[in-house]
Amino acid sequence: MTSRATQLRSVFLAAALAVTATVSGVHPATATTQANAAQIVADMGAGWNLGNQLEASSNGVPSETAWGQPTITQALIDKVKAAGFKTIRIPISYLNYIGAAPGYQVNTAWLNRIQQVVDYAYQRGLYVLINMHGDGYKSVNGAWLICDSGDQATIKAKYQKVWQQVAARFAGYDQHLVMEAMNEEFDGQYGTPTQPCYSNINAYNQIFVDTVRKTGGNNGSRWLLIAGWNTNIDYTTGNYGFVLPTDQFRSSSVPASEKRIMISVHYYSPWDFAGEENGTITQWGRNSTNPSKKSTWGQEDYLDAQLKAVRDVFVSKGYPAVVGEYGSVDKSAFDSSNNRYRADFARAVVSTAKKYGAATIYWDNGYNGQYGLGLFDRNSITVTHQGIIDAVMGGLAG
Repeated sequence: MTSRATQLRSVFLAAALAVTATVSGVHPATATTQANAAQIVADMGAGWNLGNQLEASSNGVPSETAWGQPTITQALIDKVKAAGFKTIRIPISYLNYIGAAPGYQVNTAWLNRIQQVVDYAYQRGLYVLINMHGDGYKSVNGAWLICDSGDQATIKAKYQKVWQQVAARFAGYDQHLVMEAMNEEFDGQYGTPTQPCYSNINAYNQIFVDTVRKTGGNNGSRWLLIAGWNTNIDYTTGNYGFVLPTDQFRSSSVPASEKRIMISVHYYSPWDFAGEENGTITQWGRNSTNPSKKSTWGQEDYLDAQLKAVRDVFVSKGYPAVVGEYGSVDKSAFDSSNNRYRADFARAVVSTAKKYGAATIYWDNGYNGQYGLGLFDRNSITVTHQGIIDAVMGGLAG
């Protein structure tokens, strides 16, 4: 998910790098941490997205301030940690910072900044997820990871080289760093998945797993996060073409009975409550007081069925799941009770995910006020929605 203030859904070396990672990338307390499926989900706790920052861009050039957010600081990450979050997902775009073929070298200054922001969280003992975020959106200038493009050979070569460089940069980081293959990859049409687009997404996932593993170091046993079509639960769990990648190059130190691959899904259902930018549907859940302000679908029973499907298809087979994004936009300008239902929604997503063995990461787009998803003011480094944070922590507690 990428968004500006009023747009939620869209507008959105190796050796030297490995030395850099080894010098600065050892976790202060747990350099050899190895977590199994149940442990990684429990340890990740409540997660938070640093949305609209390192994936932001202008005319194809990534910039953390391009979409109106301030420069990321250690103080912000410390505030997020102090609020109780244990995982931070950092969406990242590369776009025109990728050089020409055949090396596709990523701009060194950009990699340095990515690593610095990762370290803000990693050196505080938090779990950190890094991904390739905006490069697959047709609406983003400079996007190239397009699954229905004709030139798949070039796309796959570029994708492999970028992840090779990123993985080498972080090879010395322990299991608190999770790498995520891509974000909401699909053909841009919100309908049934198509071929060969889905097959190309599967191929990207396989390239990602193989490439990261082959860079060595802790990448041999690192948890890797992959996704199906648009991180959609139905299109990932159902018979629409998703194929789990093989993991033939993982480290022999990983017990044969364990996996090191996680499944990413996003949850914004019902969309008319969670994302639609009008004041019509402002309430959610069994505590709703006004039927005309509540969606006719997507309530607690639907949420339960969705996450149960993820459990049945993946978690039960040893592949933990991550709800990498969830949340609902602020419509309190239209209904003064809206934030109460936003909190109810967040609590329900977190508690239901916990029930079915999945971790959760709230989508914070950095904006507060109408249609915002912010939990913090990134300029003043203050909490703006303690009620939603309390609901997240309450849902996790049980």
